[in-house]
Amino acid sequence: MRLLIVEDEPVMRAALERGLAAHGFVVEVADNGVDGLWLAREGDFDLVILDVMLPGLSGDEVCRELRRDGSSIPVLVLTARSDELDEARGLDGGADDFLAKPFSFVVLLARIRALLRRSNGSPGPVLRSGDLALDPAGGRCWVGADEVSLTSREFALIEFLLHRKGQTVSRNAIAAHVWDADLDIDSNVIEVYIGYLRRKLDQPGAESRIRTIRGMGYRLLEQSEPGGVDA
Repeated sequence: MRLLIVEDEPVMRAALERGLAAHGFVVEVADNGVDGLWLAREGDFDLVILDVMLPGLSGDEVCRELRRDGSSIPVLVLTARSDELDEARGLDGGADDFLAKPFSFVVLLARIRALLRRSNGSPGPVLRSGDLALDPAGGRCWVGADEVSLTSREFALIEFLLHRKGQTVSRNAIAAHVWDADLDIDSNVIEVYIGYLRRKLDQPGAESRIRTIRGMGYRLLEQSEPGGVDA
């Protein structure tokens, strides 16, 4: 999942970028409202984390411009102001959620996961495909009754595929949403992580639930589909 952070305070911006990257998100940053609005318009992001007090354009103005464009990208507003009128103004301007500083990073993660679930139309907190279940908010994964330990990158990859189960997902899309746009897609990094997931999520000797579509990308199979690798 790709996140855009628009925050002018360097320490806060660096902490958010570092912390969210450690949890498997691909993060881009801007330090002013003008650049933040341009990136939000031009980039393929899943969510924007937007400070209110920004140089150039305020966070409220950035959010209003995005909504005028018809963008439905989830926006989580961060602010040092805690007045109810300020919160109402941000939400009325099109923000999806509001978090006052200082805040717990655990709470921030939970808010992000909730907004991503809502924007992806997930019917509940747990994503499922057959006997595979993933709890994005809790960071847990199961195959049948057995819990599976995943690294943050593995978790981000299978979450991305689960949101698009039954669809063929290109290597470019995986690189952009799970790594970053600068990943060399001619490298074998994606294949390596697909291999890690197959070893952890597939039953020994069984066909893989993640199908390779030659020349196109990968597809997480629906429960009713036969597994395998297309030639």
